[in-house]
Amino acid sequence: MSGTRSPSRMAPATDPRDVVLIAFGSVSDPDPQDAAILALAKRVAAALPGWRLRGATMACEGSIARAFDGLGPDAVVFPLLMADGWILRKVLREALRGAGRGEAALMTPLGLLPSFHAHCAEMIRDGLADAGLTASRTTVVLAAHGSARGPRPAACARALSAALAATTGVRAVIPGFLEEAPFLADALRAAPKPALCLPCFVTNAYHATNDVPEAVQQSGFDGPLLPAAGTVPAIIDLIVAELSRQLLTESAA
Repeated sequence: MSGTRSPSRMAPATDPRDVVLIAFGSVSDPDPQDAAILALAKRVAAALPGWRLRGATMACEGSIARAFDGLGPDAVVFPLLMADGWILRKVLREALRGAGRGEAALMTPLGLLPSFHAHCAEMIRDGLADAGLTASRTTVVLAAHGSARGPRPAACARALSAALAATTGVRAVIPGFLEEAPFLADALRAAPKPALCLPCFVTNAYHATNDVPEAVQQSGFDGPLLPAAGTVPAIIDLIVAELSRQLLTESAA
């Protein structure tokens, strides 16, 4: 699948920037996901010569402060989040203040970018091809977080579902949530077959590796389960392209 293609090494040669990629991470086991985001930042940095790219997670104590250490006052944050809800507006901003970077500029969260929508659509097309499924006869269940704290995460997931339905030609894209109705197990159980499931998460933290498989098992869902959208190698090209497009365009303005 193209989601596993190797990232390109084409990069801008001028106007390097300081950027910190920040994901939420895992509260129960913070170190592995923190290391995963650090590794992701290094791979992105390899495609952007001269840029200083760091990675951090909110769930790992001291991670954000370490990431900003040595970076300039204009360092910006690329939130590796699926929505612009409570985590972005409160948790991330408080974490930045705790690291002495409370005024750092935030880019648009990953999950709201048209390029991320296109990335998910490509994963679905590849998943259909790999499974020998016809788009117009197949349902996609989008596994998303949702939130008990506000409507924004679910609204963002529904917007992504609508965009994917329009661009992939599948029969329907149905969101299923971990923290609110319709819950993922119910959505998987009710989805017309054939169906496949795309987990809309950035890392292989607990939600992707435990909650989603548990919902699959509970529901008896037997269709293809794709990798978490933010974990395939193609995400590197996406991030490189967005940093180049947004920050270099901003510098040239």
